[in-house]
Amino acid sequence: MVRPTQLLHPQRPPAAVRPAATVLLLRDAPQGVEVLMTRRSMTASFAPGAYVFPGGGIDASDAQAHSQSTRRATQSDLHLTQAIAAIRESFEELGILLARRADGSHLDTAQIAGLDRKAPFAALCDSQGLTLSGAEVFVLAHWVTDRDLPRRFDVPFLVARMPEGQEPVADESEQFEPLWVRPADALARHAAGQFFIIFPTIRTLERLQAYATVDDVLSACSVNDEPLFTSCPRAGLMNGHESRHMEHEQPFGELAMVCPDGKIVHELAWQTERPVPLLKNVQRLTAPNPGFMTGPGTNSYVVGDPSTGHIVIDPGPDDPGHIERLWRAAGGDIRAIVCTHSHPDHSPGAARLKALCVAADLDQPPVLGLPSAPTSRENSRFTPERALTDGERLVLVGADGDHLSSHTLQVVHTPGHAANHLCLLMEEDGLLFSGDHILNGSTTVIDPPDGHMGDYLASLAKLDRLCEAHSVHFILPAHGYVLGDHPRSADNPGGPEHGGARAAIAHLKAHRLAREAKVARAMQALPEGGMDDWVKLAYDDVPERLWPVAKRSMLAHVERIESLGGFNG
Repeated sequence: MVRPTQLLHPQRPPAAVRPAATVLLLRDAPQGVEVLMTRRSMTASFAPGAYVFPGGGIDASDAQAHSQSTRRATQSDLHLTQAIAAIRESFEELGILLARRADGSHLDTAQIAGLDRKAPFAALCDSQGLTLSGAEVFVLAHWVTDRDLPRRFDVPFLVARMPEGQEPVADESEQFEPLWVRPADALARHAAGQFFIIFPTIRTLERLQAYATVDDVLSACSVNDEPLFTSCPRAGLMNGHESRHMEHEQPFGELAMVCPDGKIVHELAWQTERPVPLLKNVQRLTAPNPGFMTGPGTNSYVVGDPSTGHIVIDPGPDDPGHIERLWRAAGGDIRAIVCTHSHPDHSPGAARLKALCVAADLDQPPVLGLPSAPTSRENSRFTPERALTDGERLVLVGADGDHLSSHTLQVVHTPGHAANHLCLLMEEDGLLFSGDHILNGSTTVIDPPDGHMGDYLASLAKLDRLCEAHSVHFILPAHGYVLGDHPRSADNPGGPEHGGARAAIAHLKAHRLAREAKVARAMQALPEGGMDDWVKLAYDDVPERLWPVAKRSMLAHVERIESLGGFNG
């Protein structure tokens, strides 16, 4: 894990989460599914004035009312308690009663109007001969409030069909203006500034748009009685404005590393003029070479601190402005320059960066890496001043007063994207500098003959073992934001089971193997075909304009399939 001493911002413990439940009451309408929403009081302590789904805190009485409710065989005690809480809150806030008489009927709006909404709920239902419809309430999603907020909740977003014969009647104290709305319309009105909804509501409505009928929603939620997704989002700044992100979105891992406690201080907008501090001992400077293959640009990393000096990873293209900015980010104190591989957006800047150090009459940093193989393309030739060895450690050590500082980078040979590709593992902080082997936002191209799919997958397995051994949570790629997060815990219930780095590697491996299976099926379907025929089937989910690039990786898949004897066309 990242050493607390390397974090940029003083840490504070996030507020404790409180258990709560909310329910999306749904109905079928001519234009599609509609959901019941209501406006919160302007004096509410949480999300005042926002349009929400009915719900609230879970009471001890909710767990004691199990015997008064129906229950699915697969419904856990926790989910039943949450369902009962949502049923109770819907009644108290909107006069909607998800409960049935002995004959299976619901009370209608007029009958509900005669009930005391403030009376003890379970006793009230018992007196009316009603059985709570817990079995008809399903878990759609699980949200945990962002770490930056002073009031936090652990909330299942439940779904249920609106009872026939009932109309919502707001309590006019906590909830106002109930209305039925299609998810797409609610989102459009919010985008136009006419309908205030908060982040979890937005993302839930976005997911809800995918379903044509209420039955479709309930069927999806009933598959295994678990949430379709779980999230504890994180927030940063995008050009100075608050920007929230779920776990699967590209900035999430970077926010987790830079601001683990949830402070909204980290700027996410890409720029090339200034280094971006990620930790006290890691800066990122993105080269001004954005494009189809490079994304926002190639990331150069400056590792170290003033007491230890610095190692520059991937100086990038030979761009004078970028190289000078790198030199200044290191305060001119560069002890080594490491190129993860020989491609033209990674290694050419090394010579110019070293020349700046020489011109300033400073120590001459060696240019390190692995020499390009004979299979490399003409524009990807690279010969380091010293070849690194697999497992070698590059160590920076210094003293700041009485404090000893050290940063150790372990060299990891990872052929696949290129024969001479290497990654660097920062041992003290559990960071993996992945070069082009693992990217954020895209998958790296495996371009034979220098690229090799079998080697690539083997290198992924090697990195997974190292990440497990060194508790690596974060991957710093050559293109895109930092990947990863802390593993799932009480403070991070939305985190991955095994830690973000291993989860990213597992996801990438699964994606590669799924693509390879599609390539194999395409080859079997068209045994007399060729690359132009197979790419249409194997990459039918990729825009046609990208097929020329896709064919390069597809060739690597074809070679591996044939080497494994998986196709005998």
